[in-house]
Amino acid sequence: MPYSYDDQNIFAKILRNEIPCNKVLETEHTLAFADIAPKAPHHVLVIPKGAYVNHDHFASQASDAEIADFTRSIGRICAQLGVNPGEGGNGYRLIANAGNDGVQEVPHFHMHILAGRNIGPMVLMRD
Repeated sequence: MPYSYDDQNIFAKILRNEIPCNKVLETEHTLAFADIAPKAPHHVLVIPKGAYVNHDHFASQASDAEIADFTRSIGRICAQLGVNPGEGGNGYRLIANAGNDGVQEVPHFHMHILAGRNIGPMVLMRD
């Protein structure tokens, strides 16, 4: 079944300027902004401007230009934050959630950039 995009989600409203955001970077195909409930000293959300529900939807349906712009935008933001390990930074974590088991809260593809402290284990193990 193809994905159905809900154009009333909060990120769609941010893209339409119905809800303000603290912009970190904006390009032709990508918008990045500070998370309103940060989980680390640096917590940036990066979203494509196109109507994509999650990563596999984006990867299969976005244009090459959108994919390249999104990926390069993440690199630019990490450089702006000074967290790139290759440039002396201490690193970062990228997170993208998808669907119920991935605990996706907003049905618009987005990547979290978390940095500025040790983020801890990737997944907490449960019995």
